[in-house]
Amino acid sequence: MPNDSVPESGGNAHRVSALRADFARPVQLCTSDLDEARQVIRHNFYPNVIDLLQPSAALTGHFAIGRLRGMTLGTLQFGADLCMRFGELGAYHVDVPLSGSMAWHQGRLDPLLATVQEAAVFQPGHNTVLDRWSGDCRLLAVKIERPDLELQLERLLDAPVQLPLRLKPAMDIAHGLGRSWARLVRTAAEDAQTSQGLIHHELLADRLHEALVIGLLLAADHPYREQLARPVAPCRPTPVKRAIDAMEAHPEHPFTVTGLAEISGVGIRQLQQGFRQYVGMPPTDYLRRIRLARAHEELRSKEPGQVTVTDVAYRWGFTHRSRFAATYRQRYGESPSATLHKA
Repeated sequence: MPNDSVPESGGNAHRVSALRADFARPVQLCTSDLDEARQVIRHNFYPNVIDLLQPSAALTGHFAIGRLRGMTLGTLQFGADLCMRFGELGAYHVDVPLSGSMAWHQGRLDPLLATVQEAAVFQPGHNTVLDRWSGDCRLLAVKIERPDLELQLERLLDAPVQLPLRLKPAMDIAHGLGRSWARLVRTAAEDAQTSQGLIHHELLADRLHEALVIGLLLAADHPYREQLARPVAPCRPTPVKRAIDAMEAHPEHPFTVTGLAEISGVGIRQLQQGFRQYVGMPPTDYLRRIRLARAHEELRSKEPGQVTVTDVAYRWGFTHRSRFAATYRQRYGESPSATLHKA
């Protein structure tokens, strides 16, 4: 594997750049330096504490990391037995061992073992410990941002879901849909880890990202898996669709239930009943979800100096900042300012 790290004589900014994957330059790095390995994981995945289980052991790290939209795909190997400790990940994450094994636990879960037969599936909101990453373990690490997975599931179900999504912590990758997804994500990772990969093409990137997210929702076990396997539900009635289209097109508009009923061409009670039956929530709750999603997208895409949380909240129809912040935290598991400063 080629070594893409910069010489030690280079400036710190250049060194950090070489360790962080982006769309133009994936990481291809070999290192025997544990601190450098820690930086690679921190810059591309999560803050961490990584220690050799045998302090005298020699590290032979090999890292190939690329990105596909909001997804990080990294093939990682350390060549020595390690322990890794993380806080809350803040994202959904799957580790697919290609060789060796990894003992791990998250939150109050019993310890588990990831192998070439069974992947490890991590939740966003619990402290995470990799108790023993074996020296012969080489794995594909897949980080998926929370909104990408959660909003995709809601789009597929055409209904709100209970968040965060509770994925089963182990996924069979030796048989069936799990095996198929593991093969698909491995192929995508190999392409994402080169700067000229077809996966980076604008005509393909969104579709491939969507395919990997949907594939995980179909392959992993979770409370909504059976619903995804059912036949597609009937289309929403025209009045409900008219109201939804209006809110999707202009979520910042101060819609009222009366105004939405006029747009839909039905009475208020009929519209509310239609939303309860086909959407699973009142029109006002649906509008709030759209506004939250738009605010979240803007906060993720802007730098802290470009906008303020107050600006974004008002732009998307939230006039009470404290109420916006509380609703936002409940939905996304972090404050609006935390999202903005992660951009």
